[in-house]
Amino acid sequence: MAEIEVKPEHAADPYTRRVGIGVGLIGVILSIVTIASHRTHTQAVIHRTEANDAWAYYQAKKIREYTSDVGLTLLDSLGTDAARSAAASQKLSAARTKYASDAEKIQDDAHAKDQQTELEEHRALWFDIGEGFLELGLVLCSLFFLARNSLFPILGVLSSSLGAGLAVWGWFL
Repeated sequence: MAEIEVKPEHAADPYTRRVGIGVGLIGVILSIVTIASHRTHTQAVIHRTEANDAWAYYQAKKIREYTSDVGLTLLDSLGTDAARSAAASQKLSAARTKYASDAEKIQDDAHAKDQQTELEEHRALWFDIGEGFLELGLVLCSLFFLARNSLFPILGVLSSSLGAGLAVWGWFL
């Protein structure tokens, strides 16, 4: 049965083993960076949705403020009975002031959400670029097994190191 036993032709070569272990390690790092990239993109989408909701709420408050302003203008232009219109005028003026104040707070929140979105998108870009270099490094290291050229693992490790560095940079933004 020894004739059907399959043995890797270079299994005893320590350099081949090191390259194989390197490929495995690059794959692990690649999977971590890929997950981080996906989660960062998801966070960016969540922040963008929250910002859009805040801007829609801001717009609703501004419409209510404008409606109160139109009501005040109509009430003043009709000018029928000052005693009767004073209460309505005061109520519309208070509502307009409240809506304007609320809109300012909502606008600040919307701007903050926009900034969070931009930060997450920036971080995701670093993860994506790092992921690309890690994938390139993985492929270059794997080419060693086909070509038996030691230049491939060297280029692969350089590419993977650059990719890992870019991904780490993305975590610290």
